Amino acid sequence: MVRASPVLDPTPGHVAIVVPCHNEERRLMGETFLAHAARHPWLHFTFVNDGSSDGTGTLLAALCERSPGRLSLLDLKSNQGKAEAVRRGVLSALEAGPAWVGYWDADLATPLEAIEDLLAAAPEGSSVELAMGSRVRLLGRDIRRRAMRHYAGRVFATAASLTLGIPVYDTQCGAKLFRVTETTPALFAEPFRSRWIFDVELIARRLAGTTAAERARVGELIVEVPLRQWHDVKGSKVRPLDLVVAMWELVVIAYGYRRRHATPL
Repeated sequence: MVRASPVLDPTPGHVAIVVPCHNEERRLMGETFLAHAARHPWLHFTFVNDGSSDGTGTLLAALCERSPGRLSLLDLKSNQGKAEAVRRGVLSALEAGPAWVGYWDADLATPLEAIEDLLAAAPEGSSVELAMGSRVRLLGRDIRRRAMRHYAGRVFATAASLTLGIPVYDTQCGAKLFRVTETTPALFAEPFRSRWIFDVELIARRLAGTTAAERARVGELIVEVPLRQWHDVKGSKVRPLDLVVAMWELVVIAYGYRRRHATPL
């Protein structure tokens, strides 16, 4: 694992965003990341090249060299999967002592401007620990999602809600921000059991061991933020069979965390 550019110097209040990348040479909008970082001095991007077989690694290295200290790169020599890429990226980003750490999909289906919307939903002094983008089709919002993915997503979201025991609408949106607390590193300390739905597993880790009364107040800890814009991007690696895999991983998560923490999920 190699860093291609220096990590941001610790700055109180800065936000660190991890961007996992696997074979994103043709889709990555590098200029958009550079421009956004330039406009927001409190923001740092950590790109994780997840064993790409195309020119993604070279592209990311060149991108980070153009903005040293604001963009950095972790290079995983073999493909580990999105879950592990995010986990390693977050642990690396935490070394700089950010106030917030999160992850974002490389295709920018969720525009980077939504980072500020997520932060606004968790103001200083609030108890919110996790702000999640949510793809809700509402009047005045520009959410463009293929019908099959939308309906499959609704089926999965219902199953995820039942598994977690909380009314969550969209666990799988690739835009999330965590307030950094003493317990944040523990959420990412161990590899995830799930390869596809680690987002659900992260919530399960946070809720493990909580009482029914504490879970009833989960909305004070986790907030979903309806996105202003989200567009399906061509080249998605999600396949129809992945819904079946995701359902199986829900079973693995529920069983594993029940045994480990003796608390129903």
